[in-house]
Amino acid sequence: MGGVSIIAKRLKEARKRAGLSQRQLGIEAGINISGASSRINQYERAVHNPDPSILKGLATVLKAPLPYFYCEDAELADLILKFSVLEVAQRKRLIDFMDGL
Repeated sequence: MGGVSIIAKRLKEARKRAGLSQRQLGIEAGINISGASSRINQYERAVHNPDPSILKGLATVLKAPLPYFYCEDAELADLILKFSVLEVAQRKRLIDFMDGL
Protein backbone atom coordinates (compact mmCIF):
# COMPACT_ATOMS: atom_id res chain seq x y z
CA MET A 1 0.00 0.00 0.00
CA GLY A 2 2.98 2.35 0.03
CA GLY A 3 3.53 4.74 2.91
CA VAL A 4 0.91 4.57 5.62
CA SER A 5 -0.28 1.21 6.92
CA ILE A 6 -3.84 0.17 6.30
CA ILE A 7 -4.54 0.18 10.05
CA ALA A 8 -3.34 3.79 10.28
CA LYS A 9 -5.46 4.81 7.30
CA ARG A 10 -8.64 3.10 8.54
CA LEU A 11 -8.14 4.40 12.08
CA LYS A 12 -7.93 7.99 10.87
CA GLU A 13 -10.95 7.54 8.58
CA ALA A 14 -13.04 6.02 11.38
CA ARG A 15 -12.01 8.69 13.88
CA LYS A 16 -12.91 11.52 11.51
CA ARG A 17 -16.21 9.83 10.64
CA ALA A 18 -16.98 9.63 14.37
CA GLY A 19 -16.16 13.32 14.77
CA LEU A 20 -13.62 12.73 17.52
CA SER A 21 -10.28 14.39 18.13
CA GLN A 22 -7.26 12.18 18.62
CA ARG A 23 -7.30 13.07 22.32
CA GLN A 24 -11.02 12.25 22.71
CA LEU A 25 -10.61 8.90 20.99
CA GLY A 26 -7.63 7.96 23.11
CA ILE A 27 -9.35 8.88 26.36
CA GLU A 28 -12.59 7.08 25.45
CA ALA A 29 -10.55 3.98 24.53
CA GLY A 30 -8.91 3.99 27.96
CA ILE A 31 -5.53 5.46 27.08
CA ASN A 32 -3.96 7.62 29.78
CA ILE A 33 -5.14 11.23 29.44
CA SER A 34 -1.60 12.62 29.31
CA GLY A 35 -0.61 10.46 26.34
CA ALA A 36 -3.93 9.95 24.56
CA SER A 37 -3.42 12.48 21.77
CA SER A 38 0.18 11.56 21.02
CA ARG A 39 -0.50 7.81 20.98
CA ILE A 40 -3.41 8.12 18.55
CA ASN A 41 -1.30 10.46 16.43
CA GLN A 42 1.48 7.87 16.31
CA TYR A 43 -1.00 5.15 15.35
CA GLU A 44 -2.46 7.29 12.56
CA ARG A 45 0.99 8.09 11.18
CA ALA A 46 2.00 4.41 11.43
CA VAL A 47 4.91 5.26 13.72
CA HIS A 48 3.53 2.49 15.94
CA ASN A 49 0.74 -0.04 15.46
CA PRO A 50 -1.74 -0.48 18.29
CA ASP A 51 -1.60 -3.92 19.83
CA PRO A 52 -4.71 -6.03 19.24
CA SER A 53 -6.29 -5.23 22.61
CA ILE A 54 -5.84 -1.48 22.08
CA LEU A 55 -7.21 -1.72 18.53
CA LYS A 56 -10.23 -3.61 19.86
CA GLY A 57 -10.90 -0.76 22.32
CA LEU A 58 -10.52 1.83 19.59
CA ALA A 59 -12.87 -0.17 17.34
CA THR A 60 -15.47 -0.28 20.09
CA VAL A 61 -15.35 3.48 20.58
CA LEU A 62 -15.48 4.04 16.82
CA LYS A 63 -18.31 1.52 16.36
CA ALA A 64 -16.37 -0.31 13.66
CA PRO A 65 -15.69 -4.06 13.54
CA LEU A 66 -12.05 -5.17 13.77
CA PRO A 67 -11.90 -6.55 10.19
CA TYR A 68 -12.54 -3.01 8.92
CA PHE A 69 -9.12 -1.90 10.19
CA TYR A 70 -7.33 -4.65 8.26
CA CYS A 71 -9.25 -4.36 4.99
CA GLU A 72 -7.15 -2.98 2.13
CA ASP A 73 -10.02 -2.74 -0.38
CA ALA A 74 -11.96 0.50 0.17
CA GLU A 75 -15.28 -0.86 -1.15
CA LEU A 76 -15.02 -3.98 0.98
CA ALA A 77 -14.15 -1.85 4.03
CA ASP A 78 -17.30 0.20 3.38
CA LEU A 79 -19.34 -2.99 3.05
CA ILE A 80 -17.95 -4.30 6.35
CA LEU A 81 -19.07 -1.10 8.11
CA LYS A 82 -22.53 -1.20 6.56
CA PHE A 83 -22.97 -4.92 7.25
CA SER A 84 -21.96 -4.47 10.89
CA VAL A 85 -24.93 -2.22 11.67
CA LEU A 86 -27.57 -4.48 10.11
CA GLU A 87 -29.90 -6.56 12.24
CA VAL A 88 -29.65 -10.35 12.01
CA ALA A 89 -32.67 -10.66 9.69
CA GLN A 90 -31.28 -7.96 7.40
CA ARG A 91 -27.91 -9.70 7.27
CA LYS A 92 -29.58 -12.97 6.32
CA ARG A 93 -31.61 -11.30 3.55
CA LEU A 94 -28.49 -9.64 2.20
CA ILE A 95 -26.53 -12.88 2.21
CA ASP A 96 -29.43 -14.70 0.53
CA PHE A 97 -29.57 -11.98 -2.11
CA MET A 98 -25.83 -12.20 -2.72
CA ASP A 99 -26.03 -15.98 -2.98
CA GLY A 100 -28.48 -15.46 -5.85
CA LEU A 101 -26.13 -13.25 -7.84
